[in-house]
Amino acid sequence: MKRLLESVGLITVVCLSFFYTEKTVNVVKEYDDIMVAIKEKKDTNKLEPIDAKIEKNTIIPGIHGQKVNENKSYSKMKRYGSFNSSLMVYEEIHPNISVLNHLDKYIIQGNKEKNMISLIFLVQGNDQIDSILSILQKKEIQANFFVDSTWLEENETSLSKMITAGHNIGSLGKQGDYTDSDYPWVDNKIKTTTNQKFGYCYNEVEDIQSLKLCASYNNYTIRPNIIIESKPLIEVKEKISPGSMISFKVNDQTSTQLPLIIEYIKSKGYTLATLEEHLSE
Repeated sequence: MKRLLESVGLITVVCLSFFYTEKTVNVVKEYDDIMVAIKEKKDTNKLEPIDAKIEKNTIIPGIHGQKVNENKSYSKMKRYGSFNSSLMVYEEIHPNISVLNHLDKYIIQGNKEKNMISLIFLVQGNDQIDSILSILQKKEIQANFFVDSTWLEENETSLSKMITAGHNIGSLGKQGDYTDSDYPWVDNKIKTTTNQKFGYCYNEVEDIQSLKLCASYNNYTIRPNIIIESKPLIEVKEKISPGSMISFKVNDQTSTQLPLIIEYIKSKGYTLATLEEHLSE
């Protein structure tokens, strides 16, 4: 019994020792010049998140904010030996209203603050695909291809090229019909073949049934704010703005004018990005 009491007493002393040692270390850290400087600077380095903007059945993504992680920043600077603002460690602050929680809304463009543009190509035949891919490769641009079930069945090689080049792949169901029985197969094929975080559907007009169906498969639905009809370069010049998502049909005209379109977009200071990058919060 005596030995048991001695053991319990020893364990208690050790636990109290650890507790007070940790508490002492934390108190000392709080008054360390490095930690004091971090606390003084943390508010000036904080960025508030921007909430996604919802209007009826549409949504525009928000942008995450950031705040200083005091303890991680302190650990890095302590090893360095003094306060250094370049060693600040940040953590993200997510928007309160996010596209992640509103898959039942059409995404009509990216957030203007990011100054990005996304190029979308609608693929329902094989004409000009290799030409488009070649141009994007030469220009070092990653874009977005929406494909339908018929094309997907017959063009494994082209799909592989798109994925290898880092392009995003979206679904057109069967010739734009998401209620067709082919849609689940197309959705699964894309998700298992690519490393994308999200899946994508595409609509140009209001279609609540398709919108809800795509949301049920955990996909975003894209409704671009610029849909090219007949004069790609002219229409891009007239309509482009920060956050634009530009939709092209894959044809001779798109292929011919694409190099000029890319150069024009770059000359305006925009960054060309995939939907995954453009719509991330």
